[in-house]
Parts: sequence; C-alpha cells; structure tokens
Amino acid sequence: MPEAYVFTAFGGPEVEGYADLPVAEPGPGQVRIAVRAAGVNPVDWKLRSGMMPAVADGGFPVVFGNEVAGVVEAVGPDTEDFAVGDEVFGNPLTGGYARRTLLSAALTAHKPPELSFTDAAALPVAAATAYDALRQLALPRGSTLVLVGAGGGVGVAAAQIAAHEGIRVVGVASAGKRELVESFGAVHVAHGDGVADRVAAAAPDGVDAVLDLAGGAGLEAVASALPGVRLVTAGDPVTAGRFGGVMVERVRGADALAEVARLAVAGVLSPGVTAVFGLDEAGRAQRSVESGHAIGKTVIEVTA
Repeated sequence: MPEAYVFTAFGGPEVEGYADLPVAEPGPGQVRIAVRAAGVNPVDWKLRSGMMPAVADGGFPVVFGNEVAGVVEAVGPDTEDFAVGDEVFGNPLTGGYARRTLLSAALTAHKPPELSFTDAAALPVAAATAYDALRQLALPRGSTLVLVGAGGGVGVAAAQIAAHEGIRVVGVASAGKRELVESFGAVHVAHGDGVADRVAAAAPDGVDAVLDLAGGAGLEAVASALPGVRLVTAGDPVTAGRFGGVMVERVRGADALAEVARLAVAGVLSPGVTAVFGLDEAGRAQRSVESGHAIGKTVIEVTA
C-alpha cells in the first residue's frame, strides 16, 4: 500500500503521485502519529503550484496536507503532554496525506473521544482559520458579516461560529451551495454578475465587516461596493489590500485547536465533512477541491 501522496516538482496535477518514504523519528518537542484522517484544502494544490517555494526547502518529494488526526506512536525528547496511544489532531510538519507523519507538540491537541478522526482532521486549517478570523474582527452581537466564499470549509465553520455569537451572516457562494449555506443560519447570496446588489438587498441595514475566503473577482465585486468596511482575507492579500483589507492573523496553537474541538463537541460547530476519500484516491480528492466546486469539507481517511 502507498505510504504517502506527494508532489515531485512545482506544477500541475502531472507532478503528483505516490511514494514510499522512510519512517521519520520525532525530534525534541515532536510526536509521530499513525494518520487516520487528513483534511484537503485549496492551499494544498496552491503549494504544489509553486506559490510558496519555501515549502520545498527540504527538497522533493513533498507530502501534501496540512491537517491530520491520528494516534501517537512515538514521542520525541522533551515532549511532556503526549504519550503513545493518545488520539490527537493538528498541523503536521511532514504532510498529512500519508500513513505516518510528524507533528510539533505546540501545534497538536488531544482529540476528544466524542469527535471522530474524520471530523477532527477537518478542524486544524478550516475551522481554526475561521476561529482566528472572527477573533481578529471581534464583532459584537447584532453585527452583520459578509462571507465571500461561504460554501467552502472555512466559510462553513465561520458561518456557524459567527451565528453562535449572535452575528448575522450573509454568505456569498454559488447557487448550488445555497442549501448548505442556509443550513448554518446564513442568508445565501449567489455570486456572479449583480452580486453587489444582492448583498445590499440582503443587508439593508448595512454591513459591519467582510471575511473573504475566495479572493479574486468575487472579492473585488463585493469589496468595491462596500467602501470603508473592515475586510479580512484568508488568501488574497493583493485584492484585499486595494480595499484596505488585511490577512487573517493566524494564532496557530494547541489552545485554538482545543477550542474549536470543544465547539464541535458542543454541537456549535459541525466540521462540515461532505466528501470522504481513501488514501488511494488522494488524486481524486485533490481534484475535487482544486476544481473550486467542492461543497463543504473534503477528508482523506487512512485505514490502519
């Protein structure tokens, strides 16, 4: 069975493939886990495309994946909070689409027993990004927030957390994602021509902030119609910057991971997993997200 799904150079899907890699030993402050599930995110294919060359500073191949859940099977020196057999989730150091990976203890949290590995693997990037963005905006109850790209993993999480905090959410997403967006208590607005008018109609009392999860033309159309409104983006600082927006300030740490897990267990936050693939289907999982049409969260499950 393949050990990991990797990219062997910067480029398109043609540089992807499977590789059998040596098992790494955890260093100080690290743990090695047997992966049970790995989240799939747009950043995965964007890194493969070469947008952040430093990802390959250690050379190729590079294992895909930035969020995982699994079982600790080895603990490095000076690592006091974890033991072999612990069920954990977090941000891997050596990729997530794999049977084994290393994690920094500082970016790892214990998985609550009530939370499945599949749901836990959907939290470290999408849900934690949403959590950080909402903490950054610090909107009071009764505010109105526009989510651009509300149908993806981060948008689904942001809509739920915001609604729990008494914030009215207007979610901009494709028409096909209307049911999903509305299921989390948001007002759905279809993207495309005329989106600015539809946002205005959905928020007649005004908008307090915009959280962008899509970038590009969709962000530009909304932001240009809302001059002076606070804007935070998860991935398009160039477009956002033209309208005075800033990037999400990621906190990244075990405390934030533990908090989103607590929200999930409490029923406030559904990880929104809508598609599950096996490790032998990693390419299909990647294509489903890279197409831009994925609804909710995609996860790769890794059998023991």
